[in-house]
Amino acid sequence: MEYIILNNGLKMPIVGTGTNTYGKENNEYNGALKNEIPELVSALELGYRSIDGAIMYRNEELVGRVLAESNVPREELFITTKVPANEEYISSKEATRAAIDNSLKNFQTDYLDLLLIHFPIEDKEQLRNTWEVFEEYYEAGKLKAIGVSNFEKHHLDELKEFAKVKPSVNQIQINLKEPNHDLLAILEEEGITPVAWGPMKAEVHQKEVLDEIGKAYNKSGAQVLLRYQIQRGVVVIPKSHNPENQAANLDLFDFELSAKDVEKIKNL
Repeated sequence: MEYIILNNGLKMPIVGTGTNTYGKENNEYNGALKNEIPELVSALELGYRSIDGAIMYRNEELVGRVLAESNVPREELFITTKVPANEEYISSKEATRAAIDNSLKNFQTDYLDLLLIHFPIEDKEQLRNTWEVFEEYYEAGKLKAIGVSNFEKHHLDELKEFAKVKPSVNQIQINLKEPNHDLLAILEEEGITPVAWGPMKAEVHQKEVLDEIGKAYNKSGAQVLLRYQIQRGVVVIPKSHNPENQAANLDLFDFELSAKDVEKIKNL
């Protein structure tokens, strides 16, 4: 595994696994929760250590139980979760504290590696109150890093007006359908690490080009796309329920794309 150093010095695995459909009927986001997550068990066995969760996924407790029952030491895990921008969680500082405390309980841990605001909070006072609680838990060591998700430039600018602790990451959609080049440039300038959700989305004609590029490296088009992302400093959190695909999504560190191929993919 390769790591990226966040702006506060914390090491984050550059590849993790999403969990938004894990442990759910028919592997559907809104599916009923089951009592097991075999896909997370296999991910851990394959070497995934960065686990991307969220309160909105409804499966924190189940994910936490699997992590606690695994043989993976807590210090090797990088657990991320997200607080929704819903009134229930941001109406007051007490509500936000309750949400964080409940996540800590669900994951059976006394600290989270990364906590994000899941979506922009449009009310400035609520945004400030929420971030101040994040900072409070960060300073207390209960959060190793704090950040945001789905924030555009103007949302980041609003946060900068009062934040004492700069967000370490912004988790956004980054793929060939939504490359987000302009926002990536801003994040680089600000020293905020981009984390890509949906990193493997691509059109059919784009996939054909990726597959062709992959032949020279003996890799699949999907592996080429993930390698392209991490090679430019983007953390990826692909998700699969299939152990073979999970293994392939982690098998990215024995080749390097040429500058020509990187440019070709960027131009897609």
